[in-house]
Amino acid sequence: MIKIKIDNIEFKLKEYQDFTWLNKYGQAFIVIDETGSGCISFGIEKDNKKYFFKIAGAKSINAEVSEEESIRLLKNAVIKYKAIKHDNLIKYIDSFDYKEFFVVIYEYAEGECLFDHWNFDKYKKTKEITPLMRFKSLAIEKRLNVVEKLFTFFETFINCGYVAVDFYDSSIIYNFKNDTVTFCDIDLFRRLPTTNDLGQDYFGTKRLKSPEENELGATIDELTSEFTLGAIIFDIFSEVKNTDKRYNLGMFIPNDIENFSLSKEVYNVLIKATNYDRNKRYKSIKEFHNEFIIALTK
Repeated sequence: MIKIKIDNIEFKLKEYQDFTWLNKYGQAFIVIDETGSGCISFGIEKDNKKYFFKIAGAKSINAEVSEEESIRLLKNAVIKYKAIKHDNLIKYIDSFDYKEFFVVIYEYAEGECLFDHWNFDKYKKTKEITPLMRFKSLAIEKRLNVVEKLFTFFETFINCGYVAVDFYDSSIIYNFKNDTVTFCDIDLFRRLPTTNDLGQDYFGTKRLKSPEENELGATIDELTSEFTLGAIIFDIFSEVKNTDKRYNLGMFIPNDIENFSLSKEVYNVLIKATNYDRNKRYKSIKEFHNEFIIALTK
């Protein structure tokens, strides 16, 4: 492992690669270098405008795939960003090949990632509150506003023929200054129809997986995304005390109603959306959305 510096930003790679070419696009002010995708990302500022550069082909120390696979996945991601349009999805600007890299440029989303795992050591040392805990301490109305945007985002990509893959709280950026939200990391979303071709290695955090995301050959469809959305909403309004059990099981486990901050009616809606028997879930995310809204009024 070596440390490389660009502008005043330091990052780690397995071996040296030249990133000085980024200087022509502006000054780097932030870097994310610890990702399973193998990508390394930079916040770049030029002429008072900020951009987010996501770069595949880096010799990342935390990569779970080869550089070639990382490039393939990021190139496929561009197709999805061009197909799925939503006001809260991070804005795609451009993409190109450069030497051994593939580069995608997005508008920079101001805010904090709700599951910034690359900062966990810092939080342990400083006892600083995490963005997720800060978000969960916001007024219920503000969190419900994010949930509403999540519902419309899920409905949008389903209507575009895609299913969520590896979408969780790390894919949510919240701006605490103006209470806006941005969704990102749709790189692994899949075109419908699709199946689980990886078994228990299917992409996604174990604490939010549906049963079919652990079963080789299982159908992955709108009902799977419904489960994912229900699990995310559960955690937005819960004090989660069963994280270890989730990781051990490799799957989402609903929180107890005693640790849930909304009504019993809403709790029951989420229980149905995250039913382990996919045939007992709502028939669509739209139906789930409607029932959630009705439950809020009771």
